[in-house]
Amino acid sequence: MKKLINRVDDVLSEQLQGFAKSHPEIKLHPSSFYVTRKDAPIKGKVALLSGGGSGHEPMHAGFVGKGMLDGACPGEIFTSPTPDKMYDCAKEIDSGEGVLMIVKNYTGDVLNFETATELLHDDGIKIATILVDDDVAVKDSLYTAGRRGVANTVLIEKLLGAAAERGDSLDELVKLGHHINNNGFSIGIALEACTVPAAGKPSFTLPENEMEFGVGIHGEPGIDRRKFTSLNDTVDAMFNTLIENGHYQRVIRNWDRENGTWIDENQEKQPLKSGDRVIVLVNNLGATPQSELYGVYNRLTQCCEKFGLTIERSLIGSYCTSLDMSGISITLLKVDNELLTLWDAPVNTPAMVK
Repeated sequence: MKKLINRVDDVLSEQLQGFAKSHPEIKLHPSSFYVTRKDAPIKGKVALLSGGGSGHEPMHAGFVGKGMLDGACPGEIFTSPTPDKMYDCAKEIDSGEGVLMIVKNYTGDVLNFETATELLHDDGIKIATILVDDDVAVKDSLYTAGRRGVANTVLIEKLLGAAAERGDSLDELVKLGHHINNNGFSIGIALEACTVPAAGKPSFTLPENEMEFGVGIHGEPGIDRRKFTSLNDTVDAMFNTLIENGHYQRVIRNWDRENGTWIDENQEKQPLKSGDRVIVLVNNLGATPQSELYGVYNRLTQCCEKFGLTIERSLIGSYCTSLDMSGISITLLKVDNELLTLWDAPVNTPAMVK
């Protein structure tokens, strides 16, 4: 294994120190290694917090700033951050208007964010959570019960960040967050695996003519291993899977602030249909050249046009990665005029500026 690291145990601390030094508008809290906006808390604004294992950069720390997140809690590589880190970060960014935590659906993240939610509630903080589960590839996997949370998290953080900046209340943000999550669909493929530093070797091996179809962002298995033939065939299969697997019904746990308890809520996703308007994210999983991403987007525009989807906005690049994995993910998010207004709102973070 050849990687630009010193000791495996120092990867997180060294990368976060470098990140903070290169972005003076970000404050690193070295006692438990989380990051916040330097100007946090922002008076009169609900604070947004997200986090998860490192290795997916720029998600989440790269999206801390005006118009997106107020704080981010990175764990060790592919390992959930601990509840005390989430607790400290939320206390740091809370203005009194409450904190919304955006949680990707992985068992460790869910358990730890739920623990932090209960601790913060006991301390009198207005707290709420949004669960992201946009990966249509599999219902259950190595790290999840239910669909995984992947690149739609980035779009949710941008849209909710804009809504928080315009002054939406905590309850309004929760409602909007569920709406966005229930209209977002993602799928990924891998041509080559990533190498986790602690393991020292690729997480799986693929023959030259195969791909992992529906791969997770930690290298989890997808739907199956398929023959890799061409860009067009791959994008067509991904698009068809996004459409065919759009319907999804499940129970989501929501925090009842009034009674201080978790309640189960049935939520349902409806598949995309002809006439829908979408934001498209073509995401690099780590080691895919930008030129290939544009080739993917070119074919994807043809798929959308043939099916009847109107692409209103697009995002092409590295936003939710998996270390050095060679592969891509595609996210389709159904939008309306309100969401497009939020998407077009100003944002100023290390990884997204407009």
